[in-house]
Amino acid sequence: MGAGNGGCAAAADLTLRGYEVRLYSRSQATLQPILERGGIEILEAGRQGFARPQLVTSSMAEAVADAELIMIAAPSIAHEGLGKSLAPHLTDGQVIFLNPGHTGGSLHLASVLQRSHCKAKIRILETVTLTYTCRLIAKATVEVYSQTTHLRAAAFPGKFTSGAVADLKGIYPNIVQAENVMETGLANINAIMHPAAMVGNAGWIESTGGNFYFYREGITPAIANMIGAVDRERLEIVERLGLPVVSFVEIFYQAGLTSDSARLSGSICRAIQESAPNQRIKSPQTLDHRYLHEDVGYGLVPMAETARLLGVETPVIDALITLTSEMSQADYRAEGLTLEKMGLARVKPQDLKAVLHEGF
Repeated sequence: MGAGNGGCAAAADLTLRGYEVRLYSRSQATLQPILERGGIEILEAGRQGFARPQLVTSSMAEAVADAELIMIAAPSIAHEGLGKSLAPHLTDGQVIFLNPGHTGGSLHLASVLQRSHCKAKIRILETVTLTYTCRLIAKATVEVYSQTTHLRAAAFPGKFTSGAVADLKGIYPNIVQAENVMETGLANINAIMHPAAMVGNAGWIESTGGNFYFYREGITPAIANMIGAVDRERLEIVERLGLPVVSFVEIFYQAGLTSDSARLSGSICRAIQESAPNQRIKSPQTLDHRYLHEDVGYGLVPMAETARLLGVETPVIDALITLTSEMSQADYRAEGLTLEKMGLARVKPQDLKAVLHEGF
């Protein structure tokens, strides 16, 4: 589900590895270049190939009929619409894989399916971040800079995690089991670093149209300090939940995104600047971008909402939500992923762990 960077990378990679793949987008215009070329060209270190998925379609019914695994590789702002569209077509035993789940993605999708009166017995699985670092560089051509390593994954309800992760390791051997979807969601790399970087580089983005390397040039010591403050507040939430306390630098390193020396330094600035897979990724051309809409509304907002549920203060995260809302002229607190949308509005702090394990 989704024919953007991640969806095209997954469709091409898995097709060339022998899986029967159907690629879905609700937009026929998005699919047209793929249909015209007859497939997707994939460029990756040591490999160049042309993949022809079994089906490329804008029909949800065609895409999911009898599918064993339904992978959603789309921005989290699309989860609501996709969930509503999927609900009448799902059947018992299917697995929905959010690649990635961002923060609260599985909870949100489960809540959407429940509200859509979906009766199918399904499992929902999510990863911390996308399985590929990649970009579409031309029509129906995707370049994969790296595949993410030590990628934490969990299911909702958590009681299905062990079996779901074991099944998925057959496709993505780099995934590792997390305790629950709060552990995966609170390790959202993009939410930790992108909002601060967008605020700090706003003038440069608007004046150059994004003509600079976002990570290599855009992450300066001052911006890294803001990212560090977000990380400290995030870790307070993680600690309150009794989950493994893993710093941003360590998550970034485990994902295969930075050097050994940067990891040993503990420096966020070095870790991001020395990220080989991100070296050639340019800045967004405009502030009207998922690095704000998704990584604030569906990254920082659910973190702040979870903190509020647990009684944890998050002044820097709150400040970034306020600043980016003004920059975008959007109300991310209202439009983003709230406790209500995640199905947690009436959950008491002491009951949260049980809900994560047993489901709603």
